[in-house]
Amino acid sequence: MNKLLVVTVLVALLALTAESFRVPRQAEEEEGTLSKITDTVKSYYDSALNTVSGYVESIKGLNLEEKAKNLYTETSTVVSTYAGIAQDQIYHFFHH
Repeated sequence: MNKLLVVTVLVALLALTAESFRVPRQAEEEEGTLSKITDTVKSYYDSALNTVSGYVESIKGLNLEEKAKNLYTETSTVVSTYAGIAQDQIYHFFHH
């Protein structure tokens, strides 16, 4: 009786471990319309991304960021100066 129980447990363990070693089959799929569209869109996206990256790198080479920062700094200085003058004039206009 004990031998039968041991053999049953061993067969059950062997069956359970055998199931875990199964390799799933990979079915061969034909390339459908949706996958063709998806691949085309991905290729266009990658192409556009590469083009934009090239443009960004060429713009960085022209030091446009530094020029834009300098333009912003100079413009904000001038605007703040004239805004201060206008504020002072309005204040003195209403409060003699």
